[in-house]
Amino acid sequence: MWRQPKTVWSVAFACVISFMGIGLVDPILKPIADELGAGPSQVSLLFTSYMAVMGIAMLGTGWVSSRVGAKRTLLLGLALIIIGAACAGSQDTVGGIVAFRALWGLGNALFIATALATIVNAAAGSVGQAIILYEAALGVGIATGPLLGGWLGGISWRWPFYGVAVLMAIAFIATATTLPATPPAARPTSIMAPLRALRHRGLLTVGITALLYNFGFFTLLAFTPFPLDLGAQQIGLIFFGWGLLLATTSVFVAPAIQRRFGTLPGIVGALLGFAAILAAMAIGTENKTVLILGVILAGAFLGVNNTLITETVMKISPVERGVASAAYSFVRFSGGAIAPWLAGRLGEKSIHLPFWVGAGAVVLGVLVLLTARDLIGALDAQPGHGAEPVGSRIEAEAVTVGDA
Repeated sequence: MWRQPKTVWSVAFACVISFMGIGLVDPILKPIADELGAGPSQVSLLFTSYMAVMGIAMLGTGWVSSRVGAKRTLLLGLALIIIGAACAGSQDTVGGIVAFRALWGLGNALFIATALATIVNAAAGSVGQAIILYEAALGVGIATGPLLGGWLGGISWRWPFYGVAVLMAIAFIATATTLPATPPAARPTSIMAPLRALRHRGLLTVGITALLYNFGFFTLLAFTPFPLDLGAQQIGLIFFGWGLLLATTSVFVAPAIQRRFGTLPGIVGALLGFAAILAAMAIGTENKTVLILGVILAGAFLGVNNTLITETVMKISPVERGVASAAYSFVRFSGGAIAPWLAGRLGEKSIHLPFWVGAGAVVLGVLVLLTARDLIGALDAQPGHGAEPVGSRIEAEAVTVGDA
């Protein structure tokens, strides 16, 4: 698995940097707010613009890549991330940072939607080995994003943005020089295909469930640094623990839970566990130990949920996997876009309220999911469901659409 062409390593490296972008800004949210005189709801728009644009753009990534080819799509995505990150670090207003985070989100959508297929096509050895390599890159990116953000943010809140721009520039050069030209697809993808796919009840139900639990997820991610009120490096270490636990459970624990209990019980258990943690954080918001333990332990439940619910997305509808992924991402990232801003607004009234609302949204997501229990239960009856190795194509394709 480790004897791969330069193309694979360059794209895998770019994947690590791309997935860092989710948690990179966590440690610097409060420093940005303090230096620029902004409130939590204003700073949380860094997440809102990023996730909103990425979700909408997911509808068109297949349309773009099928017409210009994978290499050009990857390079376009990397170029937009470089511009977005560098310009975000050069702004003197929150509005300017938010605008360039939106550009970053557009680039990220184009890149991550194409990276997996590129690695699989270029890798030596089996498809399973290539996917394990991709998942390893994803896990490293998730875990190290907050760590890098905290380390560089200890110097200045601008440095994490510049650091990403430099690393992505290296990835751009490596991808441009090692990846061979890729022609457009013989049959271009329709831009309306993901929206048509949402007519399927199972896919729409799972998407709405993800939208609702994203309220809890981004409350944890975007608001918790404010009541913690710690330095950038300390916040980075806390969210490094969160990301490490999320990556570990998504790869090793989720398949075991699925085989032992089934898909639906596994998802429901993970979401209810996450809701309980948010409720505990709502009660103990003024206790930093409660918040720190809550953030880290939440990673375990989110890791299990991400793997199980995204595999469900890939199998629950009869549409092509890429189309299902785009449709699901479009719906779920709506929650990712609204939740950070809402948590910030609620937190300006009461530091306890965002966690209560997040916990309630996650429980509501469970109730929505149970309306499709017959469809999800039928998946476990399919031959081989859940029995594939951790590096299976299905799990990795699901992760590609943003389950970091």
